[in-house]
Amino acid sequence: MYAVVDCGSKQYRVAVGDRISVDRLDAEAGTETVLDRVLLLGGEGDVRVGAPLVEGVTVTAKVLSHDKGDKVITYKYKRRHRSRVRKGFRASLTTLEITAINA
Repeated sequence: MYAVVDCGSKQYRVAVGDRISVDRLDAEAGTETVLDRVLLLGGEGDVRVGAPLVEGVTVTAKVLSHDKGDKVITYKYKRRHRSRVRKGFRASLTTLEITAINA
């Protein structure tokens, strides 16, 4: 069984036992969190598609850690003006382990 959940305006396809990295959540490491924005539920022959959400379905996940992502470099350059701007950015992420899909 798998589900497509919406977390932080991004969509993730998850199954029990998967580990995903999402935008930083306000939850302590080691606690359980519930993802209630389920867009699709599939597996075992049938697929339930929400309009926009599938009612009565939640995904339970355990918060493993809070990390920072890889550095992303942005570079702006304007020719003939001696203008160069180099900036870096590291996203704050939360690692989740999917423990159950409650249908």
